[in-house]
Amino acid sequence: MFGGIDPALLIASLMVASVPILLAAVGELVVEKAGVLNLGVEGMMIMGAICGFITAVETGSPTLGFLGGAAGGAALSLLFAALTQVMQANQVASGLALTLFGLGLSSLLGQNYVGIKPPHTGAVPFGPLADIPFLGRVVFGHDPFVYLSIIAVAAVWAFLKFSRGGLILRAVGESHDAAHALGYKVVRIRMLAIMFGGAMAGLGGAYLSLVRVPQWVDGITAGAGWIALAIVVFASWKPWRALLGAWLFGGITVLQLNLQAAQVGIPVEYLSMSPYLITILVLVLMSSGRGKAALNAPACLGQNFHAAR
Repeated sequence: MFGGIDPALLIASLMVASVPILLAAVGELVVEKAGVLNLGVEGMMIMGAICGFITAVETGSPTLGFLGGAAGGAALSLLFAALTQVMQANQVASGLALTLFGLGLSSLLGQNYVGIKPPHTGAVPFGPLADIPFLGRVVFGHDPFVYLSIIAVAAVWAFLKFSRGGLILRAVGESHDAAHALGYKVVRIRMLAIMFGGAMAGLGGAYLSLVRVPQWVDGITAGAGWIALAIVVFASWKPWRALLGAWLFGGITVLQLNLQAAQVGIPVEYLSMSPYLITILVLVLMSSGRGKAALNAPACLGQNFHAAR
């Protein structure tokens, strides 16, 4: 114990707190690698949260709930894909509209589900390993999605770095005209990337309403989607750095709660805003002229593609 804070519990809690933003950030990283800037992550996350919650409550299955959350996020992302890839609408404006639409629709859908508890999502049964002092709580005491989120990071990293599909995706993000000249279907590739990003954001939202909270609360994401967007920049569009960024934000979130519980002589308002303040500071540092992030953004990020150009 350090000042009433258990380090093992703190580390275990930050891993859980990081899961929603990590899933959303990994999905958005793939989207941006394809050259698309989707600012609708917050809207897709909260749609995933309500769709997953409704599915889990109505079916009694957390697994189906997570699938419902992924489907909800992917469905909303299709709206963004249609606007930006088919109708050539502005990506920034479409993303902001998507967030507002998702927040409003989720509030409408969730009116009859306030105060209801979803079915329980249990921890992975590691048996005696979970009883190991410190290590058992930190490593072997989590639900499946804590481990799946790390596996997702590894899978996206391997896909982007070693697979032919990852090379094509990165080529589309760096120069869509050159990729089109080589015969690649730029719009199709980008739409698939957008759907993947939506499904991952939906999973992150479902995790919030089914595990992290667990209940439906209007506005449950509370800015998590914007943090996920910031983490992609912080990570310089690299999956493993996104994991570190998500853990950093999760750690700050959990630490401020622990400091409040320990009755540290700091006003609660300062502690509550600390995760967002740290994120803004990190973004400012990484986006400065000297920051590497400014040099690693995909060249065609945010640019619409039209084959007739």
